[in-house]
Amino acid sequence: MISIIIPVYKQAQKLAHTLESIAKQTLNDWELIVVDDGSSDNPEKVFTDFVSKTKSENRFIFLRQENKGAPAARNHGWHKSQGDFLFFCDADAILQSNALELLLDTLRQNPEASYAYPSFYWGRKLFKVGPFSTNKLRQEPYIHTMALIRTVDFPVRGWDESIKKFQDWDLWLTMLEAGKTGIWLDQILFKVIPGGTISYWLPSFLYKLMPFLPSVKKYQAAKKIIMQKHGSS
Repeated sequence: MISIIIPVYKQAQKLAHTLESIAKQTLNDWELIVVDDGSSDNPEKVFTDFVSKTKSENRFIFLRQENKGAPAARNHGWHKSQGDFLFFCDADAILQSNALELLLDTLRQNPEASYAYPSFYWGRKLFKVGPFSTNKLRQEPYIHTMALIRTVDFPVRGWDESIKKFQDWDLWLTMLEAGKTGIWLDQILFKVIPGGTISYWLPSFLYKLMPFLPSVKKYQAAKKIIMQKHGSS
């Protein structure tokens, strides 16, 4: 079974679309855990409406916590999960109908891999991502949070709740240090709707041409924190 864990913070409207895409999955062996990270726009109503309209015997759980950030919300959901696989889904993402099935098939066909990740769209921007590379992963964040992870290989301490940016990069580096690697599925399996509180992206040229921008300075500072934690250069 796959445990789908969704942290949500002030994204109730987008969450509705994410849940609809989950209901359309060709693979039905999953449980859904939504964690409200102190929202004020009532995501519980969206969740309740969704469950009431969904003719399914899947396990549905809604959790609440004070605002602690996405890593804490993901950990909260993880501790309540029962699946053999974990899928940390953003509340502003829409999945292709066969996303979970293809990711699961990829892991079953590659038993040496601890997680499977696809390419994706961020708005109109395509992130093709590419094959797993230890060297590339140590140098830059290129694998999205939304990968299918074997629960047995997930870090015993979960997500680092002190990390505010590059949380996914930190997770994959932590797993790499434990000898856990990923496998790329060369297909576009989801789309992130821009404008969320969790997902954020800037065109790459800005980082080189406009290092004085506040957002670029924050990016570089956050990257330095990750590289120092994991001993990268």
